[in-house]
Amino acid sequence: MSRPFNFSPGPAAIPEPVLRQAAAEMLDWNGSGVSVMEMSHRGKDFMSIQAEAEANLRELLAVPPNYRVLFLQGGAIGQNAIVPMNLMRGRACADYVNTGEWSKRSMVQAAHYGRVHVAASAEANGFTAIPTQREWQLDRDAAYVHICANETIGGLEYHWTPDTGEVPLVADVSSNILSRPLDVCRFGLLYGGAQKNIGPAGLTLVIVRDDLLGGALPTTPEAFNYAVQAANNSMINTPPTFAIYVAGLVFRWIKEQGGLAAMQTRNRAKAALLYRALDAGRFYVNRIAHADRSLMNVTFHLADPKLDATFLEEAKAAGLLALKGHRIVGGMRASIYNAMPLEGVEALVTFMKDFEARHA
Repeated sequence: MSRPFNFSPGPAAIPEPVLRQAAAEMLDWNGSGVSVMEMSHRGKDFMSIQAEAEANLRELLAVPPNYRVLFLQGGAIGQNAIVPMNLMRGRACADYVNTGEWSKRSMVQAAHYGRVHVAASAEANGFTAIPTQREWQLDRDAAYVHICANETIGGLEYHWTPDTGEVPLVADVSSNILSRPLDVCRFGLLYGGAQKNIGPAGLTLVIVRDDLLGGALPTTPEAFNYAVQAANNSMINTPPTFAIYVAGLVFRWIKEQGGLAAMQTRNRAKAALLYRALDAGRFYVNRIAHADRSLMNVTFHLADPKLDATFLEEAKAAGLLALKGHRIVGGMRASIYNAMPLEGVEALVTFMKDFEARHA
């Protein structure tokens, strides 16, 4: 029996070959006699797992040697506070660009550690378009500039990298990391929860430039201090070992698929197929500016919202899961991360056309 197509925004689908390998190795990893979940994080077996995961991630993203890769916990919401703890470095404020709900949450947390300067906001357009950079009012004395690279709730994504000059650019890349090539050198810090495009919940990735280490607030706990974690190979406390192991399998799988260029080609094809279906008539509506449409989280509404419940019920019966939009914006949301095959999007489009024919 084939598995249903899981369009969940996170925790999200994991490539089936990865799930099968993890299942096969569940009781005995590589002849060790124990599960990865049972082995010491400081033993040679797990140390080799983590080392391979980091090496493959560095290769995929072409991470320069002057950047540290940290495997942490707490999710992106935790990083909303941990970033300013580490990067304010005596500055009075940080610049934030508000493009939706996750940007807002980041600003709320940052305000505990310094003044948040809203350099630009999409609020005036109903969070349907990312402000062009010429609209931004950056503070040259800001500690850093923060963006959310992909707003999973609203369905907006940056398809360009902002130029912030000498001020470090920080990005929450939870939901689009590894979906396409990325020039790490354009950023001072990248962070993201793994549960959308990498692996299971519990792991948080941080990629931080060396010169941004060492300036954490004196009250910063050791577990949240990037410099301390970097000096201790992300092991100041027990890291999320099983999540790191699965993430490592995903990194290996992406390499086998052809790397990030291949991922980008696939993701563009999937999104184009779905957006064409949405734009074909008036039964379905996507409200996001074409230039800023997310390739990861495709949001849409039915012209008649009274059909929402029926749409979701019939979609589930057809093996299309987790299409309900976030409660804040309503409607529908199809999350089509790396693990979603083209066949899943094709099945969704076929269902949408059939549903429209029966209910229009």
